[in-house]
Amino acid sequence: MIRRATAVALMLPVALAAQRPTTAADVQRVLFPLADDSMAGRMTGTPGEAKAARFIAGAMQHIGLTPLGDSGYFQRVPTAVIPLAQPRRGRTERVVLAGSFADRDTFPVERRRNSVNVVGLLDGSDPRLKDEVILVDAHFDHVGVGMAINGDSIYNGADDDASGVTAVLEIARQLAAGPRPKRSVLFVATTGEEAGLLGTRWFIDHPAVPLARIVANLEIEMIARPDSLAGGAGKAWLTGYERSTMGDELAAAGIPIGPDRRPEQRFFERSDNIAFARRGIVAHTLSTYNLHADYHQPSDDVAHVDLDHMAAVINAAARATRLLADGPKPAWKPGGQPAAPAARP
Repeated sequence: MIRRATAVALMLPVALAAQRPTTAADVQRVLFPLADDSMAGRMTGTPGEAKAARFIAGAMQHIGLTPLGDSGYFQRVPTAVIPLAQPRRGRTERVVLAGSFADRDTFPVERRRNSVNVVGLLDGSDPRLKDEVILVDAHFDHVGVGMAINGDSIYNGADDDASGVTAVLEIARQLAAGPRPKRSVLFVATTGEEAGLLGTRWFIDHPAVPLARIVANLEIEMIARPDSLAGGAGKAWLTGYERSTMGDELAAAGIPIGPDRRPEQRFFERSDNIAFARRGIVAHTLSTYNLHADYHQPSDDVAHVDLDHMAAVINAAARATRLLADGPKPAWKPGGQPAAPAARP
């Protein structure tokens, strides 16, 4: 797997590692391959997911991140598929997380799947703070190939969430090329979000760094299109803004990331950040999702991406990550931390 990741890295243009803010061309260079038809919708446990993982690992290697998976940049995740009682949107099975690789091997061979998270670390520079970690993550899976709509059966997931993965890689590129942050920054692309946070659940039970060292989590989800309620192009919002001091700290620094104006949608609880928040980590999702009609449709493709908007949001997110890595740790406000997860049977 490492040899294949190296080959992908060699194909990435040198410009990816240049020290400069993210541009529309940078966004296109990363986003378009991830959302290409050749990735077949990046569904967990499919060849399309594996191809996307290799691309992400190659980018992390090119940037110079330290691999923290159990196989280079890859953290293997034991998954399998089980049949659906009723077919849904052209699909007859769903992906599940096994409790261990031994448990996965109790499934029939044809139902076992190989899935991965992709994990890279940028070491901090401050001897006192480098053991504290800022987690920046996005899920790279989507919903794969399904029922054809207007002749298109590939659900590319350009906004959901190739856009977030693009941000993770570009933030890593910017921080690695600039002054080293004081705290360490862990960059993770997780699998299985669409199937129930499978990759994040496995990561939490098998963390690449002890969870006690993670002092903040910035998840990035769906930033490919402007949201008028956030202020339009280049502006983003933070789920659960009122729950912690993170949003206030970003606003005080002039970073254009504000509150979520659609609290009725309960976005704070609808992405990977919630799993970390329930473990006590101050964790929010940055987004510009405007409830567009292409959500989970084949039409969520690169034709609808606003490259300049994405570049501006990524640059804001890079500033936010730098602030989290160098500044005071965010804290939950009274009553802001969600309840801990119930014990699993």
